[in-house]
Amino acid sequence: MEKSENSEKEFTELNTKLFERTGPGCKTAEMMAVHRFAESQKPEGERICYDPYAVYFISQEMMEALKKRANDPEKAKEEAEKIERFLPGLSNSIRAKFRYFDDFIERSIDDGIEQLVILGAGYDSRAYRMDGLMGKVKVFEIDHPSAQIVKIEKIKQIFGSLPDRVAYVPVDLGIDDLEQKLIEKGYDKSKKTLFILEGVIFYIPPENVDYILSFIVKNSGKGSAVLFDYFPKSVVDGTSQLEVGINIHYQLIQAGEPMQFGIEEGTVEKFLEERGFSQVCDVTSEDYKRMYFQGVNKDRSVCSLMSFVHAVVR
Repeated sequence: MEKSENSEKEFTELNTKLFERTGPGCKTAEMMAVHRFAESQKPEGERICYDPYAVYFISQEMMEALKKRANDPEKAKEEAEKIERFLPGLSNSIRAKFRYFDDFIERSIDDGIEQLVILGAGYDSRAYRMDGLMGKVKVFEIDHPSAQIVKIEKIKQIFGSLPDRVAYVPVDLGIDDLEQKLIEKGYDKSKKTLFILEGVIFYIPPENVDYILSFIVKNSGKGSAVLFDYFPKSVVDGTSQLEVGINIHYQLIQAGEPMQFGIEEGTVEKFLEERGFSQVCDVTSEDYKRMYFQGVNKDRSVCSLMSFVHAVVR
């Protein structure tokens, strides 16, 4: 499916508005913080997720833009409708993802995980806001060195110092040795560990995805698991028959962060089993719509193209 000339022009203008205030290399991280912040402003009985620290990861320029929108409800509504028209349900799927990952981590803590490894940590705040992680679970935040420097400075600004329970692991995938970097920071291969890749796996080349999954299988204790979100391969390569799939594809190209990896629809269980995992659970848009968008939120649509999956090391 191809966008019309007018549609493509309008979409480009929209994309520019979405990303013009974010710097190179942190566009997606900041936009995810904006999503968490926006959802956190909703009443307690309505919001899907809650992150009190999201506001600290939003630039002053972006906050000023958000305040301007708040002071002009009509314009804000118009922009929101435009975003929903081009990316129907995507914002709600992103926010459901935050909630699902939080819920899964909490269940994993109850099930006795000893370590949490966050790959492509970005502006993830779970190590600082989830009580179950504090003092019980060692958290390893892995990210590209340049991105992690920014994150560390923000954490220092918020808390005054870096928490002892969090290990910051700078890794340039494809260049650095992930095992060596983790072990240097105190990672224990014998412990039950949860690995999460939130909003990450589709930005990684296929060979690096295989490397990460192989590392998890070979370097974690009994009962260890992986959790990530993904898009169908057709969205990644631009062959989706759905307009929203084409729009997602081009949005990220225009933002300078094109997707590189997707999974053929209906094959995620086979994909993970072939790589040493079992108990594969594919969470579709219908699943998380049913979980989180009922009652007051029943009219909020979700994007059928975003799924989550978790599996246990075999």
